Amino acid sequence: MDLFPLYKQRFANAKECIFKLRGLLISLAALVFEIVIANSQCWRLWEFNNKVVQFVSFGLWEAHYPQEFNVSGTVVKMLVHTPINSTWTISPEYQYAKTLIMWAVLMKPVVLIFGAIAIKISCMRDPFVELQIHCYKVCALNLCVSSLFTCVSVSWNHFVDHYGQTTLDFPPNFPVKKEALIDKHNTAVFPIGVLTATMSLFGVIFFLSEIRNLKLQSQVKAQRACIVANQEA
Repeated sequence: MDLFPLYKQRFANAKECIFKLRGLLISLAALVFEIVIANSQCWRLWEFNNKVVQFVSFGLWEAHYPQEFNVSGTVVKMLVHTPINSTWTISPEYQYAKTLIMWAVLMKPVVLIFGAIAIKISCMRDPFVELQIHCYKVCALNLCVSSLFTCVSVSWNHFVDHYGQTTLDFPPNFPVKKEALIDKHNTAVFPIGVLTATMSLFGVIFFLSEIRNLKLQSQVKAQRACIVANQEA
């Protein structure tokens, strides 16, 4: 009979721990997705009317295309990597996508550090609630801004590529010309980017919820202390 209250207490402690970690965990997941997006080779996928190069996929720093080579009479298809550097005509939305997604990635470790500090404080016998609240505010602010950066970078790239006029162009020595472009294909970067931005916003909600709970707990403690003081008086 004594085991049931013990299990109930353990379950309550585990549940409380999960609620404290949920903002940190979803921030970590968003960081992983953003790193995947930043390293993706398919920010854009263009199809060309060309016998040598039919498809070119664009990452933020490299372009990739399969090309056939004649090696000792045998036709071999290889994936060629070409850096996107100053020899290219880089469009504004592409340049901003690089900057914004890197800022979004770099802001996530700040969230993880301050979130871990807040959880560490909560494990103390007499936690500094105000410091804990400030840590959660930093986490929420960084997640909100990084979510905006991620959403803008992938959305701007997608809509300009498919519905606008992009100025992205190849260097003179590239094996295919932009004039041979016949189609632009959708890639997974845009939906994954929107998903990542949404995850970051959920993290913001979780951290704001923690701030609200801490403020309510502080108010309850203050009221109890006031009642005790009045009773003693």
